[in-house]
Order: sequence, then structure tokens, then C-alpha cells
Amino acid sequence: MTSPAGPPPTGGGGGEQRRWKLLAVTACPTGIAHTYMAAEKLAQAAESRGIGMKVETQGSIGAENVLDDNDVSQADGVIVAADKDVDLSRFAGKRVLSVGVAEAVRHPGELIERVLSAPVHTPAGSPTATSSGGGRERGVGYRALMNGVSYMIPFVVVGGLLIAISLSLGGSTDPAGGLVIPKDSFWMDVNNIGVIGFTLMVPILSGYIAYAIGDRPALVPGMIGGWMANTGSLYDSKAGAGFIGAIVTGFLAGYLVLWIKKVKVPKFARPIMPIIVIPIVATTALGLFFVYVLGRPISWVFENLTEWLSGMTGTSAILLGAILGLMIAFDMGGPVNKTAFLFGAGLIATGNQTVMGMCAAAIPVMPLGQGLATLLRRRLYTEQERETGLASLFMGCFGISEGAIPFAAARPAQVIPANMLGGAVAGALAGVAGVEGAVPHGGPIVAVLGAVGGVPMFFVAVLIGSVVTALTTVALIDLSERGRRAAPGAAKGGGTPVPERVLAGAAVGAAGAAAVRKSAAEPESGGAGAPVAASGEGGAGAPVTAPAEGGMRTPTAASAEEGAGGVLSGHLTELTVRVELAAGDKESAIREMAGLLARSGNVADQDELVATALRREEQGTTGLGEGIAVPHAKTDAVTAPVVGFARSERGVAWDSPDGTRARLVFMIAVPEAAAGDEHLRILARLSRKLADGAFRGRLLAAPDEAAILGVLREVG
Repeated sequence: MTSPAGPPPTGGGGGEQRRWKLLAVTACPTGIAHTYMAAEKLAQAAESRGIGMKVETQGSIGAENVLDDNDVSQADGVIVAADKDVDLSRFAGKRVLSVGVAEAVRHPGELIERVLSAPVHTPAGSPTATSSGGGRERGVGYRALMNGVSYMIPFVVVGGLLIAISLSLGGSTDPAGGLVIPKDSFWMDVNNIGVIGFTLMVPILSGYIAYAIGDRPALVPGMIGGWMANTGSLYDSKAGAGFIGAIVTGFLAGYLVLWIKKVKVPKFARPIMPIIVIPIVATTALGLFFVYVLGRPISWVFENLTEWLSGMTGTSAILLGAILGLMIAFDMGGPVNKTAFLFGAGLIATGNQTVMGMCAAAIPVMPLGQGLATLLRRRLYTEQERETGLASLFMGCFGISEGAIPFAAARPAQVIPANMLGGAVAGALAGVAGVEGAVPHGGPIVAVLGAVGGVPMFFVAVLIGSVVTALTTVALIDLSERGRRAAPGAAKGGGTPVPERVLAGAAVGAAGAAAVRKSAAEPESGGAGAPVAASGEGGAGAPVTAPAEGGMRTPTAASAEEGAGGVLSGHLTELTVRVELAAGDKESAIREMAGLLARSGNVADQDELVATALRREEQGTTGLGEGIAVPHAKTDAVTAPVVGFARSERGVAWDSPDGTRARLVFMIAVPEAAAGDEHLRILARLSRKLADGAFRGRLLAAPDEAAILGVLREVG
């Protein structure tokens, strides 16, 4: 083998005859198809060059074929093909080449040549693999924000539900004011556990935003910064900055750490930089910055808003109620929210309970409205968001406005205005109706416990405000989603499937298979629209027409018994195979594939299945390259796992990393309850097998459904 250009590898030892040893890590944002395709391509390219390679895949089912210390010590170089965070600290002292996962699919051989002259990774090096293509991914800021939100959600749900349960089962109104739980009671202990969860959610949000940007050294400053942002007493404010402050500290901590990493330090200091120097410097700088720079404006806002509200007492009840509702809904626990809440609570002792009544009506609107939105338009939300929506509805009933924070943090531009509009409506209605609140709390729970005057209008205000928030949220998110995917496409309609054509020829010789493989891997040219013909020794057979849905089978298909069984764990059968895909664009193809899956009887809501699959495409293309696409969906729109396959002679543009049109299309759908390791392993096996050009050639040349199933049985 020709020695690569550049410095010698860091694997050490051995002479010229020593076999090169390389390592690789592959990971895509969803951890399914591209992860395994990239691994297979790298392994094949290394084998063809006589190079030993071990590839670790970081997929949705966890890390497989994990690289151990012995592997790393003997390696000459490491290829990290990933579009998400990968910890590179274990590769310190080795040549590391970081690229996007698509590069490993497209140019595996080139990466192997490049890694042997790649720079040596140091502990202070970049911790994150840089993407160089492979699908339309969101920006770094969006991914960091969603990373923080995903870690925060369990704390919101657990904390909020425990507080709600303790209030409902152990709480009562106190004549002195307030909704209280008896001290030293069992329910007070449950409440305290919930309060801990709520206390942690803000630093968790900040910490994991920072972690997504600056890796592990940013976690400590991010979390401490988030705690400080939520603790107003540290900067002389009666209210903390809440989740908005946590977002600010998270991004500040992440980018501050990245900046510090760029500072050149002596070699002896490098090992302690990520574990001692960077966290201490970043935490100290961020903490002091928040106390002395950001804290003062927050305190000023709190004080001046309180004075302004005091001057509005005695004015129009509708106007005051609307303003209080806007403030309550703005930051859900931040300085603006706390100003309105404490203003209303402070007036209870003076005998003016109408202001607290306005606040009490607005407090539950945000969680109730956001939860209702997830029920109205399920397709706009991920499954995790829909589950959070149910918890948010429950929290809203107990006046826990923080239940809406995950939605506001994930989509602030759409959710916060919708929250404010609904809160203003609820506050104004409560104000004009003279609703009174006798305790500093909100939500239907206070009405049930008899702490609200004007109960009927209180519920009317809450209901109307929640509906306004839900409808506005849905409208704004829908507009945003349409704007993001406003790409030209064909009509969405499914229509009646056209008769399927079977590729000509009954068998494929070696030369024919090679030709088919070549055409599958190349972008189409002028003659792409012609049917693909494969000939064996006996010559080309006449074209065969397969039946439309519900029609008669071809003689070949009829000869294969249904009982022969499906493939891919039995989830793909002859019913879900189509020889020719009629669709000409990605969205239409997904709709047609969803209709194909519906033939199995396992699809309960075809529209929802399509919507879920399209949302998955927005996260990153499922086009794998080399003429392959594997759209997939995890949704309760299907009642059991189901897999479909169809071919397209002309190919469908699928934004594949290598620019090829998809001619082999698999669609996989599983219900939430069945979305375990098994379906991911099917995806992994399928992706690995599809990396084999000969297998793709046989799949393209199979004359009918039964023959296609026969080829697919090779997947195992």
C-alpha cells in the first residue's frame, strides 16, 4: 500500500509492513439510517485498502461496537463522521478527522486518506464534530436550545405533577390567605420533592444549552448561571429572571467556554484546562457578569413595573385585567410575571381582591392553552411534546403556569405571543366580571376550594383565554412550519394508484446486475425516464403488468404463497410491496407509501402517519444516497409495526447527500408503544445491507413482489 502524504501516524511502533489500524465513530441526529450506512461504507473502504478498521455506531439504540482504551492506544487515526455532539476527549494524542456523517457515505475512501495526515487532537481541541453536509439541519443555536428543553422537560413534568397532586389531595385554603398544605404532613413531603424538581428545571435548561455549545467544560458554568438567573436575591431583585434568564445564561456560558478554548496555553497546562481552568474562569466571569451587569436591569424592571401598576388601580378594570394577563403570561415565573402576581397578592390584605381575581384567571391559561393546542393539531408536535401537553393540562388545572415553559422555550416566537393574548383575554374578562381571588394562587383548583368569588365567570374567563391561546399557537406554528418547508412540490393528493409495472426480464446475469447497480448509484441523465431493463442469458422477457390495489396478482406473485411469511421481522409482506412508485416528488412519495402501508390494516390514521413522516424529513433527509431513501415514523397513527417498499424507475428527488434520486424507497412506521430496540435494529440491518451494491442490483432487477421479498430475505 502506498504510504499517505504527511506526518507518520500516531499509532507508533511497527515498520512499513505493519498494517494500518483506524477507528471511526458514526452518528446522525436521529441515530438511525445514516449512522449505519456511514459505518458500512467506511468499513468497506478500509477493507478494500487493506486497512484494519473498527467502527463505533452511536445510534438510537445506544452505542454499539464501542471503542475501548486498547483500540484507541493502537489506532493510527480516528474518523468521526457525525452530525451531533461526539466526545473526542478519549482520542487525545491521536489524529482525528471530524466531518459530517454524509461525507462518510459519499467519500469514505477520501476520508481514510485524509485521516492519516489529520491534526493530532488535544484535550483543548474542539469537542464537537463539525458537519459538512448531509441534510438540512437546524442551526447550532436551535439545536442547543432544544437540547436544553429536552433535558428540562422531565423536571417540569415531575415537579409540576407532584406539586399538583400534593395541592389537590393535601391542600386547603387558609383563612389568613393562601393555599396551604399542613406542615409535617405526608403531602408536604410530596410537595417539597416537587419544588426541588421545579427549582432544578431552570439551571438544567441553562446547563444543557451550554453543554450543547461548549461540551462538558460548559456544563458547570451553564448550570450555576441558570441557578443565579432564577435566584433574584443574588442581585437584589424580588423575582428571578426565570426561563428567559436561563436561556441567556446558557448561551453566554456555551460561547464563553468556546472563546476560552481558543486561548493558547502552555503544553503543561492543557490537561487541566477542561476540568479546572475553563469551568472556574467561565463560572466566575458569568456569575459576576449576571450580578453586576444583567441583574441590575432585572431589578429595575421589577421595581418600576410595580410602581406603574400601583398607579393604575382605580382605572378601567378591562384595561388593568388585560395588562395583568399580559404580564402573567409573558415569562411564567420571571420578573414580569412575578411583578403582576405579587401586586395582586399584596392587595388581598387591603380588601381589594379583584386584582388577584384577574391574575388567578390568567395564571392557568398558558399551560391549559398549550396542552389544548397539542390535542387540536397533533401533527405539529413531536410525541414528547404531546406527552408534555397532557402533563401541562393537568398542571394548568392547579395553577402551575410553568407547565407551559417547555413550549415557550422551544418556540418562543410563536408560543409567548399566543400565551400573552390568551392571558390578556382571561384577565380582561375576569376584570369586567368582577371576579375576586381570596388567595395568592390561580387555576381551577382555587375555585374548587372556594377561594374565588364569581366562580361561573372565572371559569368562562379561563376557558376562553385557554382557547384563544391554543388557536393562536396552532395558527402561528402552522404558519412557521409552512414557511420553513415552502419548497415547490407537486400536488399532495393521493389519488387512485396507477397500475404497477414490473421491470422487464426474469433474471439478471452478472453484467446486467452490474449495469443496474451502476444506474442506481448515478444521478439520472436524459434517458432516466425509460424503464430499466435487465437481461439474463435467456434474453429480456416481456413487460408484465401487476394489478392495481385490490386487483388480481401476476402469475409469478400468485405462485408465492402468503404463508411464505414476510421479511424484516415479518413487518414487510407482499401487501406492502409495490414494484413501481407513481409519485414524482418526496411528499407525494411519502403519501403514496403511507397508502401502501395502509394495505396491511395496521394504519389507523393515514394523514397523521404522513404528517409524522414529513416532520421527520424536516429534521434531516432520510435519503441515504446511492438511490436509497428510508422515510420512517414513530406514531400511534399505526397500530403495529409495518414496513413498505417501492421502486421508482425515474427516481424521486430526496435531498440525498450524494445528489442521487431515490429509486429504492423503504418506509417504516411503528407505534409509540412498540418503538423499542427491535425496530431500530431492523433499520440498522437494512441500512447495512443496502450498502452492498450487488444487493441493490438484485432488488432493482427483481421482476415482481414475490421476487422482491425473496431478495429482501437476505437482510435477515
